[in-house]
This record gives sequence, C-alpha cells and structure tokens, in this order.
Amino acid sequence: MLACVSTPLAERWLPFTVSAATTPMSHDFLEVNGLSKNFDLGRGQVLQAVQNVTFRAAKGQVIGLVGESGSGKSTLVRMIARLIRQTSGEVLLDRVNISSLVGSTFARQPARRDIQMVFQDPLAALNPRFRARRAIADPVLRLGTAAEKARIDELVEQAAMRTGLPAELLNRFPHELSGGQRARVDIARAIVLTPKLMILDEPTSALDASLQAHVVRTLMELREELDLTYIFVSHDLNLVRLLADEIIVMYHGKIVEHGNTQQVFHDPRNDYTKTLLAALPHMPQQQ
Repeated sequence: MLACVSTPLAERWLPFTVSAATTPMSHDFLEVNGLSKNFDLGRGQVLQAVQNVTFRAAKGQVIGLVGESGSGKSTLVRMIARLIRQTSGEVLLDRVNISSLVGSTFARQPARRDIQMVFQDPLAALNPRFRARRAIADPVLRLGTAAEKARIDELVEQAAMRTGLPAELLNRFPHELSGGQRARVDIARAIVLTPKLMILDEPTSALDASLQAHVVRTLMELREELDLTYIFVSHDLNLVRLLADEIIVMYHGKIVEHGNTQQVFHDPRNDYTKTLLAALPHMPQQQ
C-alpha cells in the first residue's frame, strides 16, 4: 500500500523546494506514447501491468510517479529505461524513438548512456566484488568513449566529489560502507557519464530518516548542476509534493491523475487521488 506518512524529512525539506517550481521548461524531452506491458501468466491468462500510458517531460523537469504497490510504476520506468521490452507504444528521448531499437542496437546508441537509473536498494544494486571506485567506473568501461576511458580516474573522482563521497572511501567494498555512502556510490555511478534522464526508483526508502535529507539534497543539486530530467518514483507523498514539478498517479496500470503538483494536491480530479490525499497527515506550515 502507499505510505502516507508525514516525515521529518519532508518538513526539513520545505525551504529547499522553490527551485523545483521555477525550472525553465523547453520542448518535450521525454515522450511516452501509449506504453503498455502485458505479462503472459500461462493457461491463457495475461496480466496487463501497464495500460496505454502517455505523458511528456521537458528538459530539467521532475516528474513524481506515485501509486500503490502493484500499480505499474516499476514496470513503467523499466520500460522507459529499456530494461524490459514494451508490448506496445513508444518512448522518444530527445526526439529519438528508443523503443524501436533492438537491445544490441540500443546499447550502441548515445541514448543508452543518456538514461541512468538509481535503484531502491543500493546494496543490492552494487556488485559486492567491486570496490566503490570500480563500481562508479563501470558505465565508463561499458559505454564510454576512448577519450573518456583514458581519463577514467578523473571522471570517477569527479562523480564522487559531486555526490559528496569522500575520496578515501573509493577503495572500499559495498559491505564496508554505510547505507548513505552506498547510496552516494549508486548515484555517482549513474552520473559519471553525465546522462540526461535519471530514473530514481524509491532512492531513499532503504535509508533511515537521518540520511534521507542528505541524499535528496544531493540529487536536487545534481539536477540543477547537470541539467538533469528526473522521474522520481516514491511512496512518500509529502516528499513528492516538495520535489516534483508534476505528479502522475497510477492505479491498476493506468494513469488516473496527471497535473502540476499544486493542482494535484489542492484540486485533485480523481477519487483515488482524493482518497490518497485524505489519508495524508497535515504537514506543519513553514514558520
């Protein structure tokens, strides 16, 4: 179920949300058109995990994606990231139809490096045999140009610095790092090739409240510094309200509400959205 909890993180973050609402928008950088995904369950049964989803995102925008467990959020973002193949529909990134490319072709396209994902559990997302330095370097080794590979140490250290990861931690294995440090390694790995689109799948849910604010602040500073576009998947409605320019609410694989953050929270149109917001405790006003 969707967690509707007023957290200390959300309250601490209230003063930092002004930039999210004033981001300059340009053309439709990300276009998702009629995206659907069916899973064959056997014996003639089909699960419609995502059904005909369409939305747009401008460069530098933060799209908040919310909904209950099983609503199709993770399936949707994995199709956008090309981790799984769609049943129908298309995804255009900067006007390039990436959904029309087969896996081997997509791996050689610039768009492959332009889309990066930060996962919910950084410990599970990191190879336990790789030190932090090697983990951050992995996208450069796989997708980087010859020039980038020649300066791989510089790129790794620059990404670590941008995420606030001390250089002395780069030679540690994941199990030797704290939860917050592992999260920073995961983020540094995602930005080392300066992508254009970052998909953040519950990036703070595995962290305790004392670390969440630091990680979210890092993400929002990187968004401004690198002109990143974010799809921010979260169960924390207060956090989404503070960070997102627009909110998409999903239910049973469909978009049931989509609008700018103020409109969705103050004038929701869908009964499901109204139910979610009715369960959200009042957040104290800024003093």
